Amino acid sequence: MSLTAEELRELRRVHLAAGRRVDSLLAGEYRAAVRGQGMEFEEVRAYVPGDDVRHIDWNVTARTGEPFIKVFREERQLTVQLLVDCSGSTRVGSGGRDGRTLRRLQIARVAGGIAYASIRNRDQLGLVTFTDRIERYLPPRTRRGHVWAVIQAVYEAIGERRGTDIEAALAFLARTQRRRSVVILVSDFLDDGDWPQAIARLSRRHEVHALVVHDPLDHQLSGLGLVEVVDAETGQVQLVDGASWAGKQAVGAVTRELIRRGARVSDMSTHDDPFKVLQQHFQRVGARR
Repeated sequence: MSLTAEELRELRRVHLAAGRRVDSLLAGEYRAAVRGQGMEFEEVRAYVPGDDVRHIDWNVTARTGEPFIKVFREERQLTVQLLVDCSGSTRVGSGGRDGRTLRRLQIARVAGGIAYASIRNRDQLGLVTFTDRIERYLPPRTRRGHVWAVIQAVYEAIGERRGTDIEAALAFLARTQRRRSVVILVSDFLDDGDWPQAIARLSRRHEVHALVVHDPLDHQLSGLGLVEVVDAETGQVQLVDGASWAGKQAVGAVTRELIRRGARVSDMSTHDDPFKVLQQHFQRVGARR
């Protein structure tokens, strides 16, 4: 699908804003939170109190009669996989602070920030966009031009299908990404499938981060009683009880379930500054390390 002139201008704004804000906000936090997955042997040195006894080099210790430990250097390059929801519900919203931010644009901004942070850190970055099927897959790359390709792919990501199947997207990633990686899932999580189990399975092998994108409109239905709505993903007109719908889709319930299944989680409204939310997310994860 080709972009309109206004969408191209918006895409350039996202691209430039992501680069500036990563420099000022995200660089240190991202590096502290997203750690290398392997260790490379560097040297042997004398043991000092407080060293990890599991790293004692018993051969050198036996030969010298003094305790020595192995010192390892972190392998910095990671593979970061972005999973981005582009289902029908991401095209819905109240407009955010600027009156035009739907979930779709907020998701693009988040993806832009993560893309810049990963490339500045010399990590490999891949992208999967999905609805109820895989819409697009960009294999992991480290080139600077790949950032632009990722942001553009996310911004253009209006799937041919409108439904959501997070479980299928996670299963696809598990098949294609054998090496341990950092997985960052960005979605509104409006999906009744068994994605919690899929998150739990993926978390056993990969480090999983989840960003739950929502809109104030999601929480303003409770006082409206019975409302006739059009489902953005199926196109069906339904009569729903606003109070029960808002409770079912509570962001807090989604985040608690994600945490329970092993993901590092932050939620983000379309009214939030996405780069500040990312900074706070990586700060929190880094502090827990």
